[in-house]
Amino acid sequence: MIKKNKITIIFANILTLLPIISGIILWNKLPPYLPIHWNLAGEADSYGSKAFFVFGLPLIMLALLWVCILVTALDKESKKQNPKAVSAMLLIIPLLSCCLSGLTYGMVLYESTFPVYFINLLFGVMFIIMGNYLPKCKQNKTMGIKIKWTLESEENWQATHRFGGIVWFFCGAALVLTILLPEKISMAVMFVLMLVAVLVPTIYSYCFYKKQKKDGGFESKPIYDKKKYRMIGIIVTLVLAILFA
Repeated sequence: MIKKNKITIIFANILTLLPIISGIILWNKLPPYLPIHWNLAGEADSYGSKAFFVFGLPLIMLALLWVCILVTALDKESKKQNPKAVSAMLLIIPLLSCCLSGLTYGMVLYESTFPVYFINLLFGVMFIIMGNYLPKCKQNKTMGIKIKWTLESEENWQATHRFGGIVWFFCGAALVLTILLPEKISMAVMFVLMLVAVLVPTIYSYCFYKKQKKDGGFESKPIYDKKKYRMIGIIVTLVLAILFA
């Protein structure tokens, strides 16, 4: 997977670390401490040192990117994956790194408040893009809607991802439209839509499984080794815990 997507991975690495260059250029204009967390009202409630924000956060994002790359590379099924779906997955973290850092630099320099609508717009666009690529995602254990019923039945996987793609697309479009609502309502609607995007495809997958069982068409064919899959999950959890400790 790494060799096949070498150019995309190099571009993703450069994009993830791009905020460091911006931070160095703006270094003398930045305050000693920058906001690293905001509450639901869009007010900064946690700060980090300038050095941590400029160098530390992009490096953490880079580490997360490589966790995704290595976990995907360990999955033999990823070799059959749609190249566009892989590219979309690889560019999510780099785009988040650039957008969030750029937004914070702009807020600090122009002394403005955090625009809540920006988060809704950002996640809305991401959901629209992922909704388009979900139906193209082939059965695997690292990308897509990875639940028991999709992993054990290729037919369930395909049906759930076709349906899930539609749900994610419309949830993304609805998120973009929330910029027309008052901020507090906009944030509440965002959480509801994200919950819908997770729960509705899961319920659909279960219903599809029950229908398969009733019709006698369900054949359990797991594509993963449970022990290996569990070990990968433990490793990823430990890495994330170390990074955010």
